[in-house]
Amino acid sequence: MSEATFCAVVAIIGAPNAGKSTLVNRLVGEKVSIVTHKAQTTRAAVRGVAMRGAAQLVLVDTPGVFAPKRRLDRAMVRAAWTGASDADVIVHLVDAHTARGLDDAIRTRLIEEKRKVVLAFNKVDLVEKPVLLALTQTYTADGPYTDVFMISANSGKGVDDLADHLADRAPVGPWLFPEDQASDAPARILAAEITREKLMLRLHDELPYDATVETESWQEHKDGSVRIDQTIYVARDSQKKIAIGEGGQVVKAIGAAARKELEHALDRRVHLFLNVKVRENWAEERARYEAIGLEWEN
Repeated sequence: MSEATFCAVVAIIGAPNAGKSTLVNRLVGEKVSIVTHKAQTTRAAVRGVAMRGAAQLVLVDTPGVFAPKRRLDRAMVRAAWTGASDADVIVHLVDAHTARGLDDAIRTRLIEEKRKVVLAFNKVDLVEKPVLLALTQTYTADGPYTDVFMISANSGKGVDDLADHLADRAPVGPWLFPEDQASDAPARILAAEITREKLMLRLHDELPYDATVETESWQEHKDGSVRIDQTIYVARDSQKKIAIGEGGQVVKAIGAAARKELEHALDRRVHLFLNVKVRENWAEERARYEAIGLEWEN
């Protein structure tokens, strides 16, 4: 008789910059979601796969929940709550260092939906114990939380305890992915996200949210290498000049950083070619949403 297997879809939900992507990457053991210090980096739900003994955890890194203003914002928030509604287990990740009103709104909605939720305070190494105790009392007074964990996704403190708990809550069932698969993201989307991360890290002040990256072509070479052509879309001509830089130095630096990480992720040589184009209303085009895995709202 074969050993029983367990599988749970775990949604990580929280305010922007709570550390959701960092936590997912830590649990998986490798990078499956991009990380920057800018809020709202994750745009669509990204699924990472973590193995814990006989249990497989399918981790959904959702976009941060915030007050949406634009169509893109609304699509991101909708993706976050969709990821939560489809999950076996929800982890509400709260930045203990900067707990904010958005977390209260998230808690209120979770109560309304009558979900049993795991509460995890992140970045606890930056907070004094009396503050953590007060936060815990506030959040658990009327919250939907069954368990509370104190973690640092960045250093790994407490993350193993959280992972063990999630594995214990996983119902009996077949694994959804092979045990050596880290993510369900297609390589083309992962490649575009890696380049977008390098773009945001380089130009986070000049182009905070007005740029997106798409993989236009993917050509396999006989020597095992791959040629990847990508387009960086910006909203204005002035932004195109910023993204390219004097003599093309900025886009070259972004490409070099992305290429290095892609070669590590794909374990082979990568020929990366970047092009910068202006599409004034890219955030209002259905095709752009489909390209990054978001639903289009009519």
